[in-house]
Amino acid sequence: MNWNPGDIVRVAQRTGEYIAEVLEIHDSKLLVKVLAVTKFPTQGDLHSSYEVDVPLFHQRPALSYMEKFMTPVQGLIRYNGAIPDYKESVRQAMEREMEKLSKMAAWAERCLVELEKMHKEAFTNTK
Repeated sequence: MNWNPGDIVRVAQRTGEYIAEVLEIHDSKLLVKVLAVTKFPTQGDLHSSYEVDVPLFHQRPALSYMEKFMTPVQGLIRYNGAIPDYKESVRQAMEREMEKLSKMAAWAERCLVELEKMHKEAFTNTK
């Protein structure tokens, strides 16, 4: 796909996803600037998923409004929708991530309850 300065794209950067404007083309990479956030970055140690007792539990903020970064051409998706307000997009992306994690915590807690029941049934009072 051909990209031109001024094109609006959806782009993943580290663990977040953004709506960005293409500024410059450099062979197989593009310089883009952030306009909005579509997925809030993942928190914690990426090398130790779901572990909380790690040397450094990373707190990752979203990239800033108008922050520029280089990105590979592959993986870019043209964006044709309305560009949301940056601050509102951060709030919504953060709240979606918080809701997802809350559901995951509730699911994990319920799984643990069910496993404890099965464990008790299987291994209590057995001879």
